[in-house]
Amino acid sequence: MVSLASSAAQAEGFAAKDLTTVADAAKAALGGDYAHRAEAARLTLTCPTCKGEPMIDVLVSRQDDGTEARVRSGQTTVAQLEKLCRAKVDACRITELKVAPAVGWLSAYPMGAAMAGSTAVILRDGDLLTIRSLASDPAVAKRNAETLAASIAPKIVGR
Repeated sequence: MVSLASSAAQAEGFAAKDLTTVADAAKAALGGDYAHRAEAARLTLTCPTCKGEPMIDVLVSRQDDGTEARVRSGQTTVAQLEKLCRAKVDACRITELKVAPAVGWLSAYPMGAAMAGSTAVILRDGDLLTIRSLASDPAVAKRNAETLAASIAPKIVGR
């Protein structure tokens, strides 16, 4: 019996799903005195001696609710995502991340008077990479999320 199904047509998802494989690269990209705890689906980095006392959580999971398809097709734009975020926190800002073949965006937002957050969301074939960075300094929170999106996301996403 001949199979007509093409393996190229099947969803690829992320090239790597084990965050322990990028833990050292994440620490190196951030510099400083970061401590980390790595598990397959979660990497946590903290640096109490760094400016802003940052805490970062990197998570690999699934999200196949249609968001990725809507973003890919342009049905949901970055401007629309920002509008949704600003409905919750007026100061929220969202920018597109260049993470092809995945799609992604980065949000930056205040969290009360003493904390700020920045979250990178990266989707490929239903796989979800979330990089959530918190710090008392908004620039540090955003820079850490951007740094990890640029340094470890390509290793996770693949080509």
